[in-house]
Amino acid sequence: QVQLVESGGGLVQPGGSLRLSCEASGIIFSINAMSWYGQAQGRQRELVAYIAGRDTTDYADSVKGRFTISRDSAKNTVHLQMNTLKPEDTAVYYCNAGIRSPSGFADYWGRGTQVTVSS
Repeated sequence: QVQLVESGGGLVQPGGSLRLSCEASGIIFSINAMSWYGQAQGRQRELVAYIAGRDTTDYADSVKGRFTISRDSAKNTVHLQMNTLKPEDTAVYYCNAGIRSPSGFADYWGRGTQVTVSS
């Protein structure tokens, strides 16, 4: 059974930094793209950062220059380095990945980790 588990969220002051991690566990043959989504209270879930299988990346305009997505293929892990955080970044952040396992290929989601930016 494949699972994604996020970690690293918490409360931080404006201008601070956090590093989110998402580890995929289980019997995994391969992972295609991985991404981070954010969902603020009362808002739709939105794509924040994306990293393709060949490590090309893309970001929401609101986080360009502040956030960096990276992956460690050997550990089946994706990270999101979040710098110069703003109150508008407050959201639950979810990890998403396309994974091939013994049960086939499927899109998986983590349960989310809360990021709160407040003074």
